[in-house]
Amino acid sequence: MNSIEAKNLTKKYKDKTVVNKLNLEIKEGELFSLLGTNGAGKTTTIKMLTGLILPTDGEIKILGLDMKKDKLKIKGNLNISTQETAIAPNLTVKENLEFMAGVYKIENKEEKINELVKLFRLDEVLKQKTKTLSGGWQRKVSIAISLINDPKVLFLDEPTLGLDVIARRELWKVIQNLKGKITIVLTTHYMEEAESLSDRIGIISKGELIKIGTSKELIKETKTKNFEDAFVKIAGGEELC
Repeated sequence: MNSIEAKNLTKKYKDKTVVNKLNLEIKEGELFSLLGTNGAGKTTTIKMLTGLILPTDGEIKILGLDMKKDKLKIKGNLNISTQETAIAPNLTVKENLEFMAGVYKIENKEEKINELVKLFRLDEVLKQKTKTLSGGWQRKVSIAISLINDPKVLFLDEPTLGLDVIARRELWKVIQNLKGKITIVLTTHYMEEAESLSDRIGIISKGELIKIGTSKELIKETKTKNFEDAFVKIAGGEELC
């Protein structure tokens, strides 16, 4: 079963086409990375897939539900962790989790919070105000919050942006633990991150999804030595030496 389907997805602003007839299928439980240079149409695509903006044309289905007809049902099964950490800085980590559990009206609130604390190893920072945490811890808390409603589809937008190497690798472990349990759509500018975490990768350029495959398939197809070179060749249309 596909968790996400997009057919001829198009977004225009006046005379400018930002996303052009994009077709995409993401399988249930898959971790799919959507990559592209700045201005390629990646962010606009994510905003349409999460229901934040309406497409000019095309269809979106999430978990078999039509985005136009069943938006509220879809939102109950979907969540997003944005680049900006969505946490209240003056609340403790536990208070942030409790607050969001209340927003989503989680019935087994304490059980769910304990599950997330264990998954993200938040015990040692649970009573700290989130504004006192490092960037790595703040990102962990932000992603934990995005899982409070047990989404079946999770969008991670640049989850490790600005983190040091160690904090980034720790967050990779968390994401790897989620693989297969829920469908994850990842955007990142770190090529090694996409290569390490993804089941498949889609590359978008000038509003069009031009290649999809595993990192190994894309390296082989472009006859390059590593995934970063493959991405540059595909996204930039460059001939590599």
